[in-house]
Amino acid sequence: MEPCMMTAAEAARAIDEGALGAETLMRSCLERIDARDAVVKAWLAIDRERAIQAAREEDKRRLYGAPGLLSGLPFGVKDMIDTVDLPTTHNSLVYQDHRPARDAACVARVKHAGAVLLGKTDTVEFASFGRVAATTHPMNPAHTPGGSSSGSAAAVADHQVPFAFGTQTGGSLIRPASFNGIYALKPTWGRVSPEGMKLLAVSLDTIGWYGRSVADLTLVARAFRLTSGHDEAISLSDIRVGICRPPQWSAIEPAGVAALETAAARLRAAGANVSDVTLPASFDAMSDAQETVMETEGAVAFLDLVEHDGHRINATIRERVAPAKLDSPATLLHAYRTAERCRAELDAVFGDFDVIVTPASRGEAPEGLMSTGDAIFNSMWTLLHVPCVAIPCTHGPKGLPVGVQLVGPQMGDARLLRIASRVARIIDVEG
Repeated sequence: MEPCMMTAAEAARAIDEGALGAETLMRSCLERIDARDAVVKAWLAIDRERAIQAAREEDKRRLYGAPGLLSGLPFGVKDMIDTVDLPTTHNSLVYQDHRPARDAACVARVKHAGAVLLGKTDTVEFASFGRVAATTHPMNPAHTPGGSSSGSAAAVADHQVPFAFGTQTGGSLIRPASFNGIYALKPTWGRVSPEGMKLLAVSLDTIGWYGRSVADLTLVARAFRLTSGHDEAISLSDIRVGICRPPQWSAIEPAGVAALETAAARLRAAGANVSDVTLPASFDAMSDAQETVMETEGAVAFLDLVEHDGHRINATIRERVAPAKLDSPATLLHAYRTAERCRAELDAVFGDFDVIVTPASRGEAPEGLMSTGDAIFNSMWTLLHVPCVAIPCTHGPKGLPVGVQLVGPQMGDARLLRIASRVARIIDVEG
């Protein structure tokens, strides 16, 4: 097996055992990028020599007995998260020459744990509504890989990097994971510091990461102290699984229906305690509430940019976060109150269930690059601030992946990852 084909957890174990060097792994990833980048186009910036030298330094660090948890693992960063080593352009004409003075908190954290920055991945402009990434789907370049974390998802799916950071305001972590047949963790809102990322909506934006297994997600989660990594395994018979067809169910595609039904059937056949869950009627308003929060808080975050550099940003951004949206505080307050009420009601739901299984996307990745897909099956959970894990499940009629997502209670990241570790091998039988 070429080193780049290893999962992050497999590579970390091989490095720890001395069977693989960080430099060897980095060179393998760079070779994979050389072979595939002309098609996938996942990267906006790579400094090859710096990446190789940094990996070599990690090999030295290990020789002297001071390796970190993520020692020698290459990682990618969505290019609206600051890095001191590479530009942060936000895929915007406004920031093409922007060189941050320091790393974002999430980047600094994994560097401290020994991970090595490989490069910056392409994104929708400002991870919001602007011009889309050039990135294509690794399995079919005529299709989008999803967004806004387009490059990060595609790079991990195509074995170009073991793990990569993305962000979610609506569905920009979980949906691309479903489209690309990989795993993703959207942590509980606020559990990973957003310092050093471009905010669109302060009460929605969440940094998370992609991997090719639950073990990958858990390994990186340990660096953020979301889990200790020493929790006992959970018995399948002890997991109460709720199958959720949310209020937005009418928007589902046949491939999305098949993925959820297949996941439920596989869990039942394995002996899991599975039953349907119906959300309270108040959840019918959650999609509209998330849209209100995203656009109104976006008008705050982009006020100066729209007024002073509006001629250089995409017209869609100007329309979606226009300063006029600041003139309706009562509407925003109503959205906040709706979210607060639904969070409390969801706590009650989790009194009867340990995990909710629900669609991660409408179906397969859409054809073309101008649409990165619909976040309708993600946005509600983002506003609820709960942790979500994307798990591959099936393939649709065009042969592209379709996943599901596991949802846990707020602040239940560690237990959700333990549950995901137990059920992923049941749901993802094609992986």
